Amino acid sequence: MFNGGVLELALEKHFPGFRLALDLAVQEGEVLALLGPSGSGKSTLLKLIAGLLSPDRGFVRFRGQDLTPLPPERRRVGFLFQDYALFPHLTVAENIAFGLVEARWPGKEREARVKELLERMELTPHAQKRPQELSGGEQQRVALARALAPRPRLLLLDEPLGALDLRLREELLFFLRRTLRAEGVTTLVVTHDQGEAFLLAHRVALLRQGRLVQVGLPEEVYARPKDLWTARFLGHKNLLSPEESQALGLPAKPHLLLPKALRLGGEHPGVVEERLFFGNRVGLWVRLGKVRLYLEALEGPPEGAQVHLHLDLSQAVPLEG
Repeated sequence: MFNGGVLELALEKHFPGFRLALDLAVQEGEVLALLGPSGSGKSTLLKLIAGLLSPDRGFVRFRGQDLTPLPPERRRVGFLFQDYALFPHLTVAENIAFGLVEARWPGKEREARVKELLERMELTPHAQKRPQELSGGEQQRVALARALAPRPRLLLLDEPLGALDLRLREELLFFLRRTLRAEGVTTLVVTHDQGEAFLLAHRVALLRQGRLVQVGLPEEVYARPKDLWTARFLGHKNLLSPEESQALGLPAKPHLLLPKALRLGGEHPGVVEERLFFGNRVGLWVRLGKVRLYLEALEGPPEGAQVHLHLDLSQAVPLEG
């Protein structure tokens, strides 16, 4: 999809008890999600790119230019913080225009860009309000508009939906996805939520303890996790030990059974040990001899019921320990 790396990173940063060390290339116009648990180095990496932290070794290059010695204000990087950091004394329109004023955009161009973003972010009725008069979702859209206003060559989003409740997060997730696609700006977005990462990003980079574990298309990373830790972090439930693998007729090593490997109706008898009702679907934990497996269906039998499962072992993925 993309040709050539527009952003090249080769960075090391040391803190007491923690070391970030990675090489990474991001493509022109790409949305790359940095996915990982708390403390994996995601936000540290964004701060190194933005110039808010200095690396102990390495560089940040954008389109061949070394940004490492430049201060933040000369990097032309947009940064959206988790708490939005809006100016409470400025109106919505003035918040959006702030970076344009600092960059000395001509008045007419500044007004046109603010008007464009107010409309795109569905904020026109709120243009003269102060941030404290807005909902959390509206504040998030103002912060995003302010970050995009100067047309940054690179956009950094640190847990952009983390401060919102579940309903707003789902609503704004798709709004954010559409906006990033429409702007076409190269973007790195930090999240600990795999669903957000998969929906927002062209590619996903999974971090653990300051190191890159796996990078790839969302579908590839989900369906072919590198190891047990990655599969578990991505929310997979059917992780088989060597003994469980062998009991199902697989080689005696760890395996992941992908969700499409299982469905109700088949030749393998089992017992429903747990039934989980999620509203639009049902989760079932089924005991097959020595192995406990999970599958989902639109509806399912009660706990204790005898069932038969179809099991497609061609959908078993071998994993590193």
